[in-house]
Formats: sequence, C-alpha cells, structure tokens
Amino acid sequence: MDRLSERLADHAVIGLDTNVFIYHLEAHPRYQSLTQELLAGIQAGRRRAITSTITVMELTVRPWQLGRPAVAREYEVLLVHFPHLTLADVTRDVARRAAQLRARYRLRPADALQVATALVHGATAFVTNDQRLTQLASILDVIILDDFAPPQDLSAPR
Repeated sequence: MDRLSERLADHAVIGLDTNVFIYHLEAHPRYQSLTQELLAGIQAGRRRAITSTITVMELTVRPWQLGRPAVAREYEVLLVHFPHLTLADVTRDVARRAAQLRARYRLRPADALQVATALVHGATAFVTNDQRLTQLASILDVIILDDFAPPQDLSAPR
C-alpha cells in the first residue's frame, strides 16, 4: 500500500480540494500518480469523498477563458457522475461554518467554503496542496500532496 493510501486508510470520508482535480486532469507530472491513486480508491468505493460546487467554478474557469465550453461541461459532468464523490452545494450551514473558519484561521473565502463543506458532510481528512491549510490540523487531518510527491528534479531544463 502506498504512503498516501496508508494515510487515508482511517478516513471513511475525505474532502478534496480543487487542485486534486486540476493536477489529475492536466496530467501534472509530479502529482498525477498521487491523484490517480487517490481517485482510484474513491472510484472503487474504499472511501467516499466530498467536494464543494466551488470546485466547478475553480476547475472550469480556464476552459471558459480559452473559449472551450465543451471542456468545461465535460469537467462538470465528470464531477457530477464520479462514483463515491459528492459534489455538495454551499448551504447556509456550510456558509456559517465557513465564516467561523475564516474568523478563526483567516482563510480565503474559497478555501473556507471547501473545508466547511467537507466538515459539514462528515469528512475527517482534507486532501490539498495548500500549505496554509495545515493550520487546521486540530480539526481535520490535512493531507498535503507535496508530502507524498517524488522530489522535484531541479536540474531538469525548464
């Protein structure tokens, strides 16, 4: 079992930040194996996942900017129909929890809404690559993809 899977093993419900989907769909060379492992486990039903409708906005903005509405719609359909993934609306309970998180931790609005959505829906872990969210460790197991990714090859030409 890979290290990421081991870390997730005790969590029945996990929250997913938008960057998980961006890395996966863009086949990011450093993170794709991690996102593949993570999403395959969700698809197989080893755990359930939750993400906010904020993910639709964050994930589809680039295709819309590039004039590729079909890609934006494909991404949304993927989120809606992905097995064992709940795409949750921002409800009043989520907004209230997000406000509390923003007040206590000074989170950005989108981050607060993502984390609040996960918490309201029973997630005990949140997968992201946003180091700022590690301050939430007392209320949620914040799993940073960089902690599991292979080291960057700094000698490779850019």
